[in-house]
Amino acid sequence: MAGIHFTGTALRDAADRDEVLQEYGLPSSTAEAHRHPAVELSLEPLQNLVELAAKLCGVPFGVINVVTSDEQRQVAAVGFEAAVCAREDSMCAQVFLSGKTTVVPDASLDPRVVSNPFVTGEIAAVRFYASVPLETSSGFVLGSLCVFSNTTGMPDQDQLDMLEILARQAVQLLELQRRTLQLNTALEEVRESNAKLAEFAGRVSHDLRGPLTTMLGYVELAGDEVDGDHPAAEYLQFVGSSGHRMLRMLEDVLTYSRMGGGIQRRHTSLHAVASEVARDLGLSFGPGSVLDSEDMTLHVDRGQLRTLLQNLVANAVNYQSPERDLAVRISGISNYHGSTVVVADNGKGIAPEDRQRVLEPLVRLHREGDGQGSGLGLAICRRIAEAHGGELSLKESPGGGTTAVISFPAGT
Repeated sequence: MAGIHFTGTALRDAADRDEVLQEYGLPSSTAEAHRHPAVELSLEPLQNLVELAAKLCGVPFGVINVVTSDEQRQVAAVGFEAAVCAREDSMCAQVFLSGKTTVVPDASLDPRVVSNPFVTGEIAAVRFYASVPLETSSGFVLGSLCVFSNTTGMPDQDQLDMLEILARQAVQLLELQRRTLQLNTALEEVRESNAKLAEFAGRVSHDLRGPLTTMLGYVELAGDEVDGDHPAAEYLQFVGSSGHRMLRMLEDVLTYSRMGGGIQRRHTSLHAVASEVARDLGLSFGPGSVLDSEDMTLHVDRGQLRTLLQNLVANAVNYQSPERDLAVRISGISNYHGSTVVVADNGKGIAPEDRQRVLEPLVRLHREGDGQGSGLGLAICRRIAEAHGGELSLKESPGGGTTAVISFPAGT
């Protein structure tokens, strides 16, 4: 239904009205069964508009009505409790498709509404009534903004002009709400798609490891049976080298598929995890060493933090500058916004135009002198950060190199 333009007879009343109302996150006859469960919409901005409309017109009552296929639903009201009534009983339902503002100084004398239960006393005893259609840019009328009173009256032109401005503002708020719903739906679909893709990649990489490991075992056995001077020895060495590179890539794919799921948070020392990373990579650790780290306490998944830091430090090792000795510094800061971990190296660095791209899976820069890699290290780091509700960004280190900034929001 997105993008439908309602003109001609469609402007009068759309047969698929309820479906369109759902796009705006508005209640309809069938919306409860289809509304996105993850989106909590606030009606406070609409409520504020209704209050302003009633005060501007000097009346005690105001409401934003949504007209469904068979009901009138009051989504924001002032002076009374919002409720639901049948569409045939609604005053607004009789005039909201007129395409213009409706003003009734005395409803008891107006043939359009004189017998309406909101006028006769069956539901209410409305006398003054003014209604402005809530018409979208596509020509679809969602409902109305109306103000009313139990006494007769007639607003001046300035009041009517302001009422129409507020109605347009209400439509803009509803359009923004619609876009928010669309973005949330699209984001959820992307997340589901990525999760399925990661699951598939993990399953495939797991299934391929067995045959590849077996093949590498036979290559090694064959190498032991062949003299070093035989031409086949060199071929077997190439096969073994390529096979091990493929195995490392499969391990990275498997790691990527596993990271982010099943987060088990606990209070974790950044310094302790950094020291484990140094030991795993065979690096000296501490002040004046290749790797140094401040200490702070993070509420994160300890294993995934270790994987994140290990990938970032391994990248620094793989892409160190030939002009200076490698140095990697891990630091952090914590405040009421959350915690931020900074991993800064003095390596080759990454050009500004490539910093976002290298965070995508399987993206490598292929620069002269760069070592081999799967293109998944930074993607794994970003996946871990996002799984914790945070984000990862790259920038240049002072004096050259790459600095990774990982944020972990508070309350996670």
